[in-house]
Amino acid sequence: MAIARGDRSTLDLFVDWQPPKTTMGFEPADLAGDRLSSKISRAVGLALKRSGKSRGEIAEAMSAKLGSPISADMLDAYASEAKESHKITLERFMALIEATGCLDLLGLVAEPFGCAVVPEKYAPLIELHFIEEHQFEIVRRKQELEARFRGRR
Repeated sequence: MAIARGDRSTLDLFVDWQPPKTTMGFEPADLAGDRLSSKISRAVGLALKRSGKSRGEIAEAMSAKLGSPISADMLDAYASEAKESHKITLERFMALIEATGCLDLLGLVAEPFGCAVVPEKYAPLIELHFIEEHQFEIVRRKQELEARFRGRR
């Protein structure tokens, strides 16, 4: 069905559709900078901002998870590139992910190692891809051996 001129309510399936995000991580421009500490601070700041929760709510949730007090001021320090002496620990980083729901923080850890973090529901699809690649290699090798055998007859 053709879209009528001026029709703004009908989506163009080829232009308006975007595939769902399959990996966790921030856009490179969001974490611009050379120093890892700067990227971590920026990522913490983005997680705090995008969560839709106040810093107080996040600090409260992290405190409950960790069993030790976390304050909104501590979160501000973690998000500040200027606070060189205030680095977030791994356990607090994990609590921050849970409190904010920002799974893109996981990508920050994986990307420098050439890895991607994907939702668990995609794991079988990835394994299937590896199996299909292996199957293709077996078929290719079998054909190669059959051709060699036929050539010797």
